[in-house]
Amino acid sequence: MGMEENLTAQEYENSAVPLKARKSLLSVSLVWFGFPLTLTGPVAGATIVSSLGFLKGMLAIILGSLALFIYVGLLGVLSTKRGYNFSLQSSVTFGKKGSTIVSGLLSTLVIGWFAVQTGMAGSSMEQAFGSNAFLMTLIAGLLFMGLTVLGIKALTYIGAISSILFLVLGTIAASDAISQSSWSSIASFTGNNSLNLGVAITMIIALFADSGTMTADFNRWSKNTKESIIATATAFPLAHMISLMVGGIFAASVLQNTDFFLHISNKEGFFTTAAILLLFCNLGSVCSHCLYNAAVGWSSLLNKKMRGTAFVLGIFGTILALSGAWDYFIQWLNFLGIIVPPIGAVILIDQLVIRRNVDDFVSIRPRALMAWAIGSFIGIFTEFYAPFLSTALIAMIAAGISYAILSMPLSKPININQTN
Repeated sequence: MGMEENLTAQEYENSAVPLKARKSLLSVSLVWFGFPLTLTGPVAGATIVSSLGFLKGMLAIILGSLALFIYVGLLGVLSTKRGYNFSLQSSVTFGKKGSTIVSGLLSTLVIGWFAVQTGMAGSSMEQAFGSNAFLMTLIAGLLFMGLTVLGIKALTYIGAISSILFLVLGTIAASDAISQSSWSSIASFTGNNSLNLGVAITMIIALFADSGTMTADFNRWSKNTKESIIATATAFPLAHMISLMVGGIFAASVLQNTDFFLHISNKEGFFTTAAILLLFCNLGSVCSHCLYNAAVGWSSLLNKKMRGTAFVLGIFGTILALSGAWDYFIQWLNFLGIIVPPIGAVILIDQLVIRRNVDDFVSIRPRALMAWAIGSFIGIFTEFYAPFLSTALIAMIAAGISYAILSMPLSKPININQTN
């Protein structure tokens, strides 16, 4: 009964999490640490190293992961101080109606990530074992939805199991790659130069741009800002770098393999079972995190309960997965890398610099929405006319500077009832 009560505890969809309900550092860290240890990480890492070469690829991985740590870590600190989820946090900066646009967009985009990862489960089972992709995707979607309905505690458990499996099998796989090559040959791998450093960093940031921006949904459970930063650091840069580097080592070795899961499953015997467990636990962790973000966001916007919302959105996401959403993986990365990071940048400048002590919920704040639009536009412009730069970082910087400039008339003392 104790575990049942824990798994179905209050989720605080529409209010701040009180201090008495906050979770331990270990609990929040496990939620975060298992999140970036996803099977898509090695694929992205292999793609980056295959293009940039090993050393330059590792540099991109380190820089992108550190950028995520600063970005997600600061947003997490804000959410820990107030106990707000992302919908409430964005309401302070964009206003209630503005938050409906921002939170609604991000909460919808993570349903897309749920669909992509669920579709990957089905396609991976088909590639490795000849299973029926449609059936495997359906089973995966229902399982992942069930995990999310259980709430934040279930995310802790699945994150712990997934991370252990990934670390053990990832170490074995990396050892295979190194044993058949040498560190000197791996380090000297040059790549094909099909990407540049800026694009690679954008890809790395975009992998978790959406859920990273919605970090408030997770870090609101931290007891204090110190624990919030530590919990975030377990994911970015630590776990994120590990995931990407496993793929990078594979790509630079004589194996020239970009699919970590296929390598493990091809070892047969015990490893076949371990690979299947890894696939469903790993993607289950990622999908449940994404669906949790979506459910918390939409339940807050609609004033509904998280679990019922998660059920409805899970069904919708599973239908999307069955339609073949996995095919649009790269398009999702590029899209998210442009429009999502400017949102977090505006929130940071607003709540850390411009209006540090303001905690009101007005109808709409046009300046914040304008700054987001400017940042996104400059990001799109960069994507087309200066692709050698990091679109994600440029969009974030542009949005932050734009908001600071637009807010200059507010440098005088602020009326708590101010609407702009």
